[in-house]
Amino acid sequence: MITFKAEIERFDDMGEKTGWSYVFVPAILSEQLNPGCKKSYRVRGMLDTTPIAGMALMPMGEGDFILALKTNLRKTLRKEAGAILQLQLDLDKDFKIEMPEILHDCLQDEPHLMDNFMKMPKSHQNYYINWLNQAKTAVTQTKRLLMIIKAMEEKQQFGEMIRAAKNN
Repeated sequence: MITFKAEIERFDDMGEKTGWSYVFVPAILSEQLNPGCKKSYRVRGMLDTTPIAGMALMPMGEGDFILALKTNLRKTLRKEAGAILQLQLDLDKDFKIEMPEILHDCLQDEPHLMDNFMKMPKSHQNYYINWLNQAKTAVTQTKRLLMIIKAMEEKQQFGEMIRAAKNN
């Protein structure tokens, strides 16, 4: 487990990360947490007094990582950009994301779609699954399923799919 304080920062103009709030986790600390890892991985622990689990540390190059802070979490913490946050983080070895049955069924109809999905990095599979699971209505879920199927047909990673959808 690592313990440190960090300032909440916000990306001004950073492509798909524009507007994200995050804390910076320097390479020296991430190396203590998950030695040798240069890819995204999940952590658990505490942000101030708020417990967290299954949150992704995302690589930013040179061994540094960021921990993105969604709006709901910032509201719970009652903190925004510029505030100092006390972090206690540990590797979350128990975290697993299960593929929703509806996504499995849709991809399984065309075996090459399932193959393309399974060839994606685990982090991108998780982006797709989380995005689908966050749909609040059946209409949104159906729209997202169709976008995922099209992305698998075109072998697009998650960010590519989102950018392609914005350009249409």
